[in-house]
Amino acid sequence: MRFLKNIFYLFYPNICASCDNQLNDYENALCLSCRYDLPLTNFINFTPNDIEQAFQGRVSIEFATSLLFYDREGIVHDLIHKLKYKGHQEIGVFLGNWLGNELLQCERLPKLDYIVPVPIHKNRLKKRGFNQVTKFGEQISKILAVPMSDGILLRKLDSGTQTLKQRIDRFKDLKEKFYITNNELLKGKHILLIDDVITTGATVEACIIKLQEIKDIKISIATMAFTA
Repeated sequence: MRFLKNIFYLFYPNICASCDNQLNDYENALCLSCRYDLPLTNFINFTPNDIEQAFQGRVSIEFATSLLFYDREGIVHDLIHKLKYKGHQEIGVFLGNWLGNELLQCERLPKLDYIVPVPIHKNRLKKRGFNQVTKFGEQISKILAVPMSDGILLRKLDSGTQTLKQRIDRFKDLKEKFYITNNELLKGKHILLIDDVITTGATVEACIIKLQEIKDIKISIATMAFTA
């Protein structure tokens, strides 16, 4: 069996999603060298952290964290680009496992009822074939034993890429682009809103404003990365 496995990896190597070097048996998605290069935020251990402060005075949240710092020319940018545009969903699984286990040990995270991903428009979903945060959320859901609902918050229109827009323009575009399919399900619940990267925070803020139309809802945030 070991011989057959070695032959398989000779022709279909299990490679690092960052440096493209072949992974060892004990490595998953990233080699140890690249993993050690990841810029961890450690937000989960501190409050108020940078994300919580960024949303202060904008929307009401219970808790917020992000696993990694994001830089447009760094390793995290490359990983998320490969996840979103190259179909490397193992990156979402890897990051979801990592953050999920951190959340499991976090004493300041309130009890959750649902995990809700920031949606992408159905046209983009059809073109890409997946929402880049689905695998990420599924792993967190599995570790925390909290159900994920990926059809309750939807996007009305495809507003195009938000990366290069200023915050005011992004928020103006996004403010009315989301809707909820079942208000009753989330009434009085505490949800964890998940996304890939927080840059200006406009997308997440717009989602929160829409979700806060639901009576007595509480919202926390968890993302793969955060732009400092």
